[in-house]
Amino acid sequence: MATIHDVAARAGVSPATVSRFLRGQRVRSAEAIQAAVDEMDYWPSAAAQSLQSGRTHTIGVVVPDITNPYFAAVVKGMESVTRHTDYRIQLANTDESSEREDAVLAEMVRRVDGIILAPATEQDQTPMYVRDAGVPLVFVDRDLLGGEHFDAVLVNNAKGGRQAGEHLLSLGHTRIAAISGSQDTTPGRCRREGFVQSLTAAGVEIPPEHDLVGDFREESGYQLALSLLSLPEPPTAIFSANNLMTLGALKALHDLRTDIPGEMSLIGFDDLDTGSLLRPPLTVIDRPMVEQGALAMRLLLRRFEDQYANDAARRITLDTKLIERASTAPPRKLRTAAGAVRTGRGRQR
Repeated sequence: MATIHDVAARAGVSPATVSRFLRGQRVRSAEAIQAAVDEMDYWPSAAAQSLQSGRTHTIGVVVPDITNPYFAAVVKGMESVTRHTDYRIQLANTDESSEREDAVLAEMVRRVDGIILAPATEQDQTPMYVRDAGVPLVFVDRDLLGGEHFDAVLVNNAKGGRQAGEHLLSLGHTRIAAISGSQDTTPGRCRREGFVQSLTAAGVEIPPEHDLVGDFREESGYQLALSLLSLPEPPTAIFSANNLMTLGALKALHDLRTDIPGEMSLIGFDDLDTGSLLRPPLTVIDRPMVEQGALAMRLLLRRFEDQYANDAARRITLDTKLIERASTAPPRKLRTAAGAVRTGRGRQR
């Protein structure tokens, strides 16, 4: 491979002059240096283009939890778009921390052409500074309070929460619990609100001990489910606000040998690749995760085109759907009243 010394010799200048040229500084014999760079393929094509255009051809993607299968699917959708372009993705994880997010964005804003962000909280202010710095920014999954001036690809979280509540109500459940994610995030707040609204509309009260809030992590789902199961009169059904919390709740139910759905119905938000393979297969509220990522990337790339750079913000809200599997069923008392004969702990024959 050619070195900076080879390029300097070809152009008839010193290596220091070539170095200054590559950093974008004005130097003598610039045309000869560029010709040598091109002929010897010394600099990667994307970087060479960035010297001429001011673009890095890099897109920053900032997510709150890189271990969450949902965000893996979203990034897969983004990559399905960028693979046909000369843009590459730089992925960063904030670990659900607004402080970490601030640090990531402060560093990233100098190195990328645009950013796709799932904010740690709805109160974040750093995205405003990113916009003021002239870097296009698109929200995915989560929004800001007052974020209507940003492009965004969201999901109808409130509707998904209502669908979960209505499904459990339709089965005859009245002692229903919710384990929700952080209430200063769009998904956590809206899913809980939609769920509670469905119960209220049906005249079903959700007592405080059944309305628990966690942090979207598996351990949180596990601990909150244990709390519900330890109550003198546990609920007969649980709505879990995201996939990781659902896995935690499922583990707690299995650890306490609680029959699903014999003693407890469980419905989660977001499907898992293994959702149909779990025992029992999980009933979930699903959404088009890969499509969500692809749409966010297309919105961002559109901002790079001069004719769309100053357009009004585009806000896309995707729908949710119920996938009914075997983890939800009518509560036991309704099944026994219908003639089922119980034997053992929560089992039927």
